[in-house]
Amino acid sequence: MVEENKTIKKKKPKFLRRDAARYVKLGKRTKKNQKWRRPTGRDNKMREQKKGYPAVVAIGYKKGEADRIKIETIENMKELENVKSKEITLASIGKKKKIELVKKAKELGIKILNLNEKKFLKKNEKKESTKKAKDNKK
Repeated sequence: MVEENKTIKKKKPKFLRRDAARYVKLGKRTKKNQKWRRPTGRDNKMREQKKGYPAVVAIGYKKGEADRIKIETIENMKELENVKSKEITLASIGKKKKIELVKKAKELGIKILNLNEKKFLKKNEKKESTKKAKDNKK
């Protein structure tokens, strides 16, 4: 499967906007400016997919379903315990449950893609400690 991915990657061209090789602001010598824009001009040969012009993004360049990375979305502890992959995303849930899920994921060695675990836990620990200090003063 890895070898198939390499051949697919070789076949897929680097999609750049029209005239990207001509102007610096469109991506000549600067990777930052190399972005895809669909060609829309009336006489645009790239839009018409003429021979000798760069390729246009099409659904046929998509990888097969088995080759694509599957990321699971987790909503509760039960789903987290049954997860098979090592990369997940967290659904929109409350802060208390999110803290529990992040701690459990850290124990299991699962990476959360849509959250920086260290920052999140550090931020919430600070808030909890300040909240406890305020409660003790009352």
